[in-house]
Parts: sequence; C-alpha cells; structure tokens
Amino acid sequence: MQIIQVTNSSLKNDFLNVPKTLYKNDPNWICPLDSEIENVFDPKKNSFFSHGKCIRWVLKSIDGKLIGRVAAFINDKKAQGYEQPTGGMGFFECIENQEAAHLLFSTAQKWLAEHGMKAMDGPINFGENDSFWGLLVEGFTPPSFGMNYNFPYYQKFFDTYGFVTEYEQITNHINLTIPFPERFTKIANWVRKKPGYTFEYFDKNNADKYISDLMEIYNDGWQDFENFVPIKKETLQQSFKSMEPIMDEHLIQFAYFNGEPASFVVLIPDANQMIKGFNGKLGLIQKLQFAYRRWKGVNRMRAIVMGTKPKFQKHGLESVLFIQLGEYVLPKNQYKELELSWVGDFNDKMLAIHQATGATFGKKHLTLRKIF
Repeated sequence: MQIIQVTNSSLKNDFLNVPKTLYKNDPNWICPLDSEIENVFDPKKNSFFSHGKCIRWVLKSIDGKLIGRVAAFINDKKAQGYEQPTGGMGFFECIENQEAAHLLFSTAQKWLAEHGMKAMDGPINFGENDSFWGLLVEGFTPPSFGMNYNFPYYQKFFDTYGFVTEYEQITNHINLTIPFPERFTKIANWVRKKPGYTFEYFDKNNADKYISDLMEIYNDGWQDFENFVPIKKETLQQSFKSMEPIMDEHLIQFAYFNGEPASFVVLIPDANQMIKGFNGKLGLIQKLQFAYRRWKGVNRMRAIVMGTKPKFQKHGLESVLFIQLGEYVLPKNQYKELELSWVGDFNDKMLAIHQATGATFGKKHLTLRKIF
C-alpha cells in the first residue's frame, strides 16, 4: 500500500473518487457534490483557514487502485481547550481492511503529533459541525444533505485503533403527515399570544440583520457548553451563501421579545433528493435537473440548527417556531418528513424539545477521540 499526500489536481480527483468507488453498489449512499468537499480544503472558501490548517491523503494498493482516504486538521481556536491539545481527522473512507484503515489513522495521527497535538477527534469536519461530522452507527438509510454516511464496518476500525466515544449524536424524525401532539400545540398557541413576542422569517433582502440576530442568539445560547467557540459572522455568511440555491426563507424562523432576538430555527429542503444520481458533478445537465427537482419539490426537510438564549429557554418559543413552520409547510402538502439533526446526548434541553414534537429515532452518529 502507498499513502500519498494530496498536492495536485489529479490527486484531488482521486480523493473525490475514493467514496464513489467504494459506494457504487450501495443504494443508500448519495454522493456529495465535489464542490462541497473541495470548499472545505480551499482557503478562499473556508474561513477556518484563518485560524487553522489541514492536510489530506489518498491510499492506493500496490497496483494503483484507490482503497482509502483521510484528512487531518487543527482548529487553533479549539485545539488547546481540551485536557490535551486535540486535532481532528475526517473524510475517512476505506475498503474493509483493518491494516489499511489503521495506516490512514496513523498517518493522520503522526501529522497531528508533529504539530503538537496529543489526541484527535473523528470523524469530524474542518468547519462547523452541521456537515460531515460523526461516525454513523445506527440508521443506515439514505442521508440528508451534509450528513455523514458510512459502512457499518467502519466502527470496528475505530474501536480496534483505540478511539473512544466522546458523545453520541442523535438524529430524530418528525412525520409531517401526523399532527403535532395536542399539548405541544396548546403551549405554542398560548405563548404566541403573550404580549411582547413577535415572530419573523428570514428575508434575503435584509440578510445581514438576520445573520447578526442568529449569531447573537447562537453565541449566547451555546456559551455554557464545554469547549464552545463563538461563531463568526463571516462563517455564517458563508453558510447562508452556500444555502442560497435551495433556501426557502419561510423555513428560517426567528422569535423576538420586545425586539430582542430570542430564538431561531434553520430548516432547509433536503438537497440530497435534488442531487441524487449526479455523482458529485454539477454541470449544465445536472443544473437543469437540479432546477427541475427544486421546482417540483422534495418531500424531506432537514433542521440544521436551532438555538434559544438561556433567559428565554423553557418559555416555549421553540414550540411556536415549529407551529409557525407547520402552518407554512403543511398546506403545501409537499413535505412528509422533517429530520432533526443532530443533537448531542449532552444536550438534554434540545432532546426534550424533540420528544415534545413527537419525533421518533432516526440515526445515531458518534464523535470519537483517540488519545496518543
């Protein structure tokens, strides 16, 4: 076997082609767009390069066949926030061969150790945790856009190499053909009528305001979680720009109290239903197909992120936002499922909200750590 650092366009293509080779006969896998993957490794497209670095490799057999890939990265804002300096590894793919898998892990570990790291988390992303994050261990069904999918045998590789689970990532599903629980709806309608509360949806023409409001709520709402790093406006602007082709403004809802940003939820139509069969490409034909599928509509949405300032938590604002969304979505008779992805097992409040909506279990991913 030979492991090769990705340093040119040919090797970039190899990196993109590894999963296409491995999953070609798996009906559940949906190939991410090549551009979405490459943007992660492009300093001009990924703001994390302003406070970090990354590297990637492909693994080939002796006869030159693609058999694996991996990336390693260091987020300087987070690396020193753990008991030991911790980097990351991700975009791991491999044939069912433990020696090959461990070679990929060891290559990432060696690079991280050379840069002062004493542990690595994986599989994670060189970016926010809403995309390409976690090892799928339950729920091997077609993934929604940005959600990791992998073979079941990958878990064995992580276990035998010495990775230990840091936390579980739970994804739940809401059946939109069934009404919300009566108690959930009753609370939402009661809160909605209380003085001082107003509710708005995202407006592209006033995007800067809503992005600032989301950043304010998010950074306030998540500040008490371990190793939290405030999200930057530049990062959010990049995220919203990437969402533009599929964005439905009504699916991004905000709650305010006397004008103060209090709570939000961001949903997107599942772009994986629009890009299925594209094999990562987005040429002219694919763009026409994408436009048609977007116009025709998909039947699944994904909740990317939601948040509430601590002083407004337990006020029922999340219930109102879901009811607001339901009043927009249900009459369209288009969407059948809402994927609530993903919530860490440490986030009891958010899991309780999932339960209150009547959501059922969908998938489980793991974020794991290997201490060197």
